[in-house]
Amino acid sequence: MNWLKRLLVGSTVLAIGIAGWLWLTMLSPWFYERPAHLPDIEQRTHHVFVYGTLRYSAVRWLVMGASGKPEPAQLNGFERDGLDLSPSANSHVEGLVLTVTTDQLARLDRYERLGIRYERIEQTLDDGTTAWVYVRLFTHSQLVSPSPAQRLALLTYR
Repeated sequence: MNWLKRLLVGSTVLAIGIAGWLWLTMLSPWFYERPAHLPDIEQRTHHVFVYGTLRYSAVRWLVMGASGKPEPAQLNGFERDGLDLSPSANSHVEGLVLTVTTDQLARLDRYERLGIRYERIEQTLDDGTTAWVYVRLFTHSQLVSPSPAQRLALLTYR
C-alpha cells in the first residue's frame, strides 16, 4: 500500500507541475508582453492557418478556449520544416483553417510569441481564403548570411 500512496502523490505533483507550466506559458500575465511595434488586432473575425501543434483540438482548447471551427486547408508555396514553414514554390502544406475572434487571435499570438519567435503574415490558401499564417522570425545570423531559401523568404515577407 505504501507504493500506491507514493504513486498517487507523485502523479498528483506531476499533474500540478504540468498544469502550472501550461498556465505560466499560455495564460499568465508574465513571460510575454506583446511588442509595442505590433499593430492592434482588428476587431473582426479572423481566419488562421495552422499546421503544427494547433491541429490538435486539446491544444486549441488550452490555448484559445475554443475549437476555432477547424476545416481542412492547404497552403501552397511553402513546405514544413519541423514546426516552421519555408518558402518552396512547388510544395504545399496540409493543415487546418480556424475561424477565431479577436480575443482568440490575441491568445494565439501569445502562444506563438508574436514579434519574438514568430510573425503573422496574410496568405491566400488553396481554396482562395485569406488567412493568417505564423512564420518563424529570422535570427541575426540568418539576416547577416542568409541561405538561398532564407533570401527568398526575406524578399517574400518584407
